[in-house]
Amino acid sequence: MNGIDATDYHDLTHAEEPRLSPADDRVAFVRREPDDEKSSTATVHTVPVGGDEPTQFTVSEGVDSQPRWRPDGEYLAFASTRGESDRQQLWVVPTDGGEARRLTGVVGGVGDLEWSPDGSKLLFTQQVSAPDREHDRDYVVDPDYEPEKPDPRVVDRMVYRAATEYFDGRRSHVYVVDVETALEADESTLFGDDEDELEPDSHPITRLTSGDIDYVGPTWGDAETIYYGAKVADEDEHPDDSLTYELYEHDLAADDSDAPADEETRERDHVTAFTETTGWVAALEATADGLVAFTYTPEEKASMRQTEIRVHDRTDGTEVTPTETLDRTVGYGSGFQFDPAGESLYFATPDEGSNVLWSVPADASDEPTKVHGDGATVEAFSVGEDSLAFAQSEWDHPGDIFVSTRGGNEVHRLTRVNADLLADRPVRQPEEIWFENDGTEIQGWVLTPPEFDADATDEAYPLVVEIHGGPHSQWTTAGTMWHEFQTLAAEGYVVFWCNPRGSTGYGEEHAMAIERDWGDVTLSDVLAGVEDVCERDYVDEDEQYVTGGSFGGFMTAWTVANTDRFEAAVSQRGVYDLTSFYGSTDAFKLVEGDFDTTPWEEPEFLWEQSPVAHVDAVDTPTLVLHSDRDYRTPANTAELFYLGLQKHGVDTRLVRYPREGHELSRSGEPGHVVDRIERIVRWFDGYSDYTEAPPALERDRNEGLSAGSEDSDEE
Repeated sequence: MNGIDATDYHDLTHAEEPRLSPADDRVAFVRREPDDEKSSTATVHTVPVGGDEPTQFTVSEGVDSQPRWRPDGEYLAFASTRGESDRQQLWVVPTDGGEARRLTGVVGGVGDLEWSPDGSKLLFTQQVSAPDREHDRDYVVDPDYEPEKPDPRVVDRMVYRAATEYFDGRRSHVYVVDVETALEADESTLFGDDEDELEPDSHPITRLTSGDIDYVGPTWGDAETIYYGAKVADEDEHPDDSLTYELYEHDLAADDSDAPADEETRERDHVTAFTETTGWVAALEATADGLVAFTYTPEEKASMRQTEIRVHDRTDGTEVTPTETLDRTVGYGSGFQFDPAGESLYFATPDEGSNVLWSVPADASDEPTKVHGDGATVEAFSVGEDSLAFAQSEWDHPGDIFVSTRGGNEVHRLTRVNADLLADRPVRQPEEIWFENDGTEIQGWVLTPPEFDADATDEAYPLVVEIHGGPHSQWTTAGTMWHEFQTLAAEGYVVFWCNPRGSTGYGEEHAMAIERDWGDVTLSDVLAGVEDVCERDYVDEDEQYVTGGSFGGFMTAWTVANTDRFEAAVSQRGVYDLTSFYGSTDAFKLVEGDFDTTPWEEPEFLWEQSPVAHVDAVDTPTLVLHSDRDYRTPANTAELFYLGLQKHGVDTRLVRYPREGHELSRSGEPGHVVDRIERIVRWFDGYSDYTEAPPALERDRNEGLSAGSEDSDEE
């Protein structure tokens, strides 16, 4: 039996975005799998709650996402890139059979899909520019339309790019589409080209917001009320420099025939600001009787603080914080939801190496109760009348769909999407360990190779140390790192990872322990864990390797600048110079929050806290991996670190991935995901006495990789 291999990524299936049907009898979910070297396909499937094989619900064309049942269960809405362009559009399909119908042909794609409580409308957002709105391309656009690329690109915003794209004037705005009107309309009305005379007042789509501002977190209250947020700033403050969001109630009476036609007047007359919140984002959920739940993070040192859920009652203006007594941060990835009755809130948090579900009364009359997830990673969930559906990964599988009672009992696994692949791939369970450093208990894990035999005491293995990103995140035994950890183990390495101080899941004090000191505090904890692991007879303490991405890339560079114990290192998508990072990222508030300073206030301090300031002390052979379109940790600091390694005679190589951003390791092109892991293994193998492989620098650039002997873009 072969262990997990890097190339197995091409055969790995991901089960995502579960949604319970209104009758609690079926779960819709997205099944995503690689299609070729550069793309993946994603289709909507359904599976009965009572247990049966899943069935494919949408055709395999493009990428489907966001399945949403209509409240009466008769239609399923979803977003998809199928069709004539790669813009994500809104589709609906009858649940009792029939062809899917496209309802939008808009310029900005669609997101944040949500049915109105009466099922007559669908809410969505799209990213559009002022010219898009002026020419009504946010209602309908020619499929062949492509905006002109700015030449030159003129920037007025403080944050002008994110993920892998420049904003170029685009803002997130809120829309509703009348579903029955859209279904009855002919295609020329819905998708007519730019030469057609569009009459927005008679179009099924209604634009609810306008202006040079982003509207976020839209959600329905009752069938005539929508809530959303928008960032606001003081008069002398740039909105991109603010963490404050105004929350609004939008009365859809603005669409009545007697409503003012002018957008600004309509918004003034029918939009009410009712409270503010602070944080990195503003996520909202609401009930039909006027409860609005939203995320709140204290503004002071926000990057290290816990995110709470607050609930505003529109009937009397009171607010409570149901999560206040829980020393855990609400996770953005899994979100939060009201139960159908609007009495309880369900939410997910990191919790000591797991990502778990909680419930709490919406009126804060009792403390949160842990519902499910110890030992697992819950990645998304859906709350029904009697059931919970959730996507969950565990140490022995990378993710499936599960269902339980609302209280977390009677858990049943509904899918086994990777059963065929794992049938002949041995997967070893990581060993959980706890160790102490500087008076703090730290949680970690040790994963041994598949052939490891505890009784063969004369057998030893090299050690790979993995350091997580964030810095305020956590690692588990599953999640997005499952494939990489299992591959390294199958290649003959013992793998160690931990959640040092700074990690989430252990309370606010633990997360704030690295304030103004990312490097030394984290390294102290990681090395304490390494010492603990090296006490095992089967670990060769003379053969240690280190890698990590994002903040883990920062820490990999900091590590090799402060110790020579590692034979080789791979630093991925890292931050190497805090000042350059501050000036080029969309996350500059992370520096302000964690270090409580700016480059103008303490330039020498931030330089000393940067790995590149100490590159002259590095002797460890270090591979640097980065993405060309990573606008979270832009490549300029990686280039500076790589140049420093070259200048000081360190074995090094820089590998740049075109078209990729910060999410390469999680959702990059399949060929790049595989190549990244293979290059990590090849770099370590080249400095190991346990292999006969020469160092990567002595081999052809792609020798031994899936890329084979094809030409590389490296220079």
